[in-house]
Amino acid sequence: MRTANRQRLDGAWQALRLWLGATLLPAQCALCGIGCPQVLCSPCRAQYLGHRRRRCRQCANPLDDVALLCGRCVRQRPAYDGTVTAFDYAAPVDQLLLQLKFGARLALAPLLAELLHVAIQQQQEWQAPQLLCPVPLGPARLAERGYNQALEIARPLARLLDVPLQPRLALRVRETRAQSGVAPQERQANLAHAFAIAPEYAPLLQGCHVGIVDDVMSSGHTVNALAAACKRAGAARVSILVVARTPPH
Repeated sequence: MRTANRQRLDGAWQALRLWLGATLLPAQCALCGIGCPQVLCSPCRAQYLGHRRRRCRQCANPLDDVALLCGRCVRQRPAYDGTVTAFDYAAPVDQLLLQLKFGARLALAPLLAELLHVAIQQQQEWQAPQLLCPVPLGPARLAERGYNQALEIARPLARLLDVPLQPRLALRVRETRAQSGVAPQERQANLAHAFAIAPEYAPLLQGCHVGIVDDVMSSGHTVNALAAACKRAGAARVSILVVARTPPH
């Protein structure tokens, strides 16, 4: 009974937050600033988000040839089994994620979930996960920011996919430095032993296909560390669902 009441309160609070975000968000395109009733105008959507790229099925890095996997994934398979992304993390569309992550424009989260859902629908032989798990923030980072952008995206995405969301499945048990501020050669070590599966949710993972949701995937070490934790807890398959992918330099 307590769980049901808490879920209803969480749902009501989330609805209020999204309503406030939509109310405070100006009636203009988040990219070009032109007046429009949507968060993103049709010309910007067509110009910046209407193009598909061939990508590695494993990590979603762009591919220039007909191969299914990039060279990095051929040499060393990550813990996750596949990745879907909506677009490259590059100007000007990176502003959508920056505004959500650092500007608290929560009304952008449903738009980003919708764009990711469109990309998922375009995948051949798509296997829907049995549950979604957002990449968790550590307590200090969560207290500082006030919200988890991955969870804000995962909530509307779960509704679009009709897949259960388990926001407390994974725990960040060790505070880590932001990956963007860590040297590339140190990023894997920065995430070592950072994630664990909450014991009360571990039974859900036995033989399960888990979808890990995040906003941006750069080196992939964050989602790989969480995918490895899911696999150790019994998950049979892990798919990464990420709004944007940073192209390799």
